[in-house]
Amino acid sequence: MAECMDMICFQIIGNDISVSMGVQAGQMELNVMNPVIIHNILESIVLLNNYIPVFIDKCISGIVADEAKCAGYLEKNPSIATFLDPHIGYMKSAEIAKEALKRNMSVKDLVIEKGTLSKADVERIFDREFLIGKRKSDKK
Repeated sequence: MAECMDMICFQIIGNDISVSMGVQAGQMELNVMNPVIIHNILESIVLLNNYIPVFIDKCISGIVADEAKCAGYLEKNPSIATFLDPHIGYMKSAEIAKEALKRNMSVKDLVIEKGTLSKADVERIFDREFLIGKRKSDKK
């Protein structure tokens, strides 16, 4: 199913290139390329309209994320050290990220272990609800 979606996307990309070139080839507001432009746009719409419901039904429906595993990936991702920048500065955050990666531990745990920030501060800074904008900062 996914390979079929790839083929459809490749066809649509080809159609888009053809449309773009057809638009560029128009002279003096008289575009003799309108038939190929319209054909390729309509073909792309038909391909998506016919295949997306099948793809959803046969491939996407029923997929459930493993929230615990995803949370673990997030915890171990050294890039979350960027959220520390306003609190401890860029250089210190970069050092923490590198060390966390080297030691295969979470940035949060490393910051607490080093005593750079308190556990309460770390929990507030890395609160997922706050990071995605669902909750406002408690900071005054």
